[in-house]
Amino acid sequence: MIRVAGHFGELLQGRLGPQGPVVLITLPCAALGVTATLTPATALTLTGESAAILPLARAKALLQTLNLPLTGSVTLTAEMPPGGGAGVSTASLVALARLAGWQGDPRDLARACVATEGASDPLMLDQPAQLLWASRRAEILDTLPPPPAMEVIGGFYGAPERTDPTDDNFPDVTDLLPLWRKACEAQDLAAAARIATTSATRCLAHRKAQTDPTASLAADLGALGHVIAHTGAARGLIFAPGQLPPEARARLEQAGMTGVVQFRAGGGR
Repeated sequence: MIRVAGHFGELLQGRLGPQGPVVLITLPCAALGVTATLTPATALTLTGESAAILPLARAKALLQTLNLPLTGSVTLTAEMPPGGGAGVSTASLVALARLAGWQGDPRDLARACVATEGASDPLMLDQPAQLLWASRRAEILDTLPPPPAMEVIGGFYGAPERTDPTDDNFPDVTDLLPLWRKACEAQDLAAAARIATTSATRCLAHRKAQTDPTASLAADLGALGHVIAHTGAARGLIFAPGQLPPEARARLEQAGMTGVVQFRAGGGR
């Protein structure tokens, strides 16, 4: 059995300049992941709900790109919804590759994921939250200090939205990157949370989102800031570790969020 942890939206996402690449800084989430198991069979098949997580044609394309033979019945189990913005697609591909015995350079695996589905989260790489990642190119554009330690509670709001790799309709975040680096160097969670909030707010405005309760929930609960999946339904509130209000889970559920999850990130995690 192989389990690959997902993420929970992005701390920062947008374009480097009006015509630049789409980039992101992911928010890793060890509490959510995709598990892959293999049972003997004469051909490669995906069982049950697995095909809804990863189409068989896409699975075969990845294995062919990596030159990995695999036969058997693969069962994929996701702890988060497809289209939720929590990394189901990438985690599934990485889990499949590892199930087939992949032990090569994770950057090659990242390139294979992008070749297979057009975009990828950096879940196959070490310390993904420290990478400025070009998600349509499988390129590390910069290595950053770790984000400050934080506690996040969030859920999924609205309809699922799968990533469209041809979609580059994102705001420019070039100005936020030096601020993010400075906040991380200082391990200043309040500043980092404000920057993540700015990125989320810009994205929702850019995409003309009609309703979203995340900002008002953050204000009402005294969160330092909030994050969203810039494509997908994940929405999260950022708190200092140990400062999560006891009523937070109930408030998120009352606002219509499903699959509420609480986790810690940053601080070198």
